[in-house]
Amino acid sequence: MDFETRAIHAGQDPDPATGAIITPIYQTSTFVQEAVGVHKGYDYARVANPTRSALQVALASLENAKHGVAFSSGLGATTTLMHLVDPGQRVVLIADVYGGVYRMTSQVYEPKGYRFTYVPANEFDDNLASHLDEDVRLVWVETPSNPLLNVVDIRKAAKAAHAAGALLVVDNTFATPYLQQPLELGADLVVHSTTKYLGGHSDVVGGFVATNDDALADRLYFLQKSLGAVPGPFDAWLVLRGIKTLAVRMRAHCENARRVAGFLDGHDAVERVLWPGLPDHPGHEVARTQMRDFGAMVSFLTETEEEAVELVARTKLFQLAESLGGVESLIEHPARMTHASTAGAPFAPPGNLVRLSVGIESADDLVADLEAALAHRTASV
Repeated sequence: MDFETRAIHAGQDPDPATGAIITPIYQTSTFVQEAVGVHKGYDYARVANPTRSALQVALASLENAKHGVAFSSGLGATTTLMHLVDPGQRVVLIADVYGGVYRMTSQVYEPKGYRFTYVPANEFDDNLASHLDEDVRLVWVETPSNPLLNVVDIRKAAKAAHAAGALLVVDNTFATPYLQQPLELGADLVVHSTTKYLGGHSDVVGGFVATNDDALADRLYFLQKSLGAVPGPFDAWLVLRGIKTLAVRMRAHCENARRVAGFLDGHDAVERVLWPGLPDHPGHEVARTQMRDFGAMVSFLTETEEEAVELVARTKLFQLAESLGGVESLIEHPARMTHASTAGAPFAPPGNLVRLSVGIESADDLVADLEAALAHRTASV
């Protein structure tokens, strides 16, 4: 079946008890057993829940994966993946990693003896192997990255990681499985914040990991129930509802981002636009080969940090808020918001960077909103 059909039907058969066409919210903590150890596949909701099971099957199908494991947040998924690493082992990450991941690695795990190396995106494709040796357990990639929209060649990263005996993890949150299939390109594990495009409506927090490796899946299921970072049934249901429209939303998101990026790219008040769909983006060719389209996250540089901070407060349709991937457009200042925890690090986002999550409103209205905000700056100079 095609992607759009699987998003609506995979793991989501009508309820056998009632015929309900939508998967029910199984809001229960425990399940009656017929006898000791004899049950219908469910005994306690932390271990498994039918609504969560439906979500795991559906999302695994969208990633072309054999296994899917759902979590309470993207960082809950990330924390669980870090339990695949032992103290003394090393994780190599793309340098402009999400600020919450950097906060976790630098402030939670590093003091416990875990080791982390942050490699600039421009070294990943051709020089990753020089940063890897036998002590590396995971290579962690975001592509496109947050917030600089760098693109990594997943095939090359997988080849380098596997040659060193490491696993490749790809954070596919920005691209979504509709635009990019990392497992098909050689990744071992794919991680998502389902809070973002998969939920799609800014009303749920969740995480997800997909893999085709049976042994890794067994370990992740064990860690899921043992660590307990599981989504509630209503959260799982909200993400299930969201993915039914993922394909149509992503097409609209990407088309709007194309309009917005094109407008910003020609504006005198914008120093540079960071969007993989622009031909002069350094990752454009790689993105063109490994993505269906270029995504709906657009970052750009203003002349000064002061101007960036003032600009994000001037827009009307682009709401000033953290997070991304909802149907509504958002604007933020990464250095002081989502990536504030990277302050002082050599790879902290520049102070004059603005990040947009382009929604599915009228593209004309979105461009007009940015034009008005930028014109205010021009008039005040």
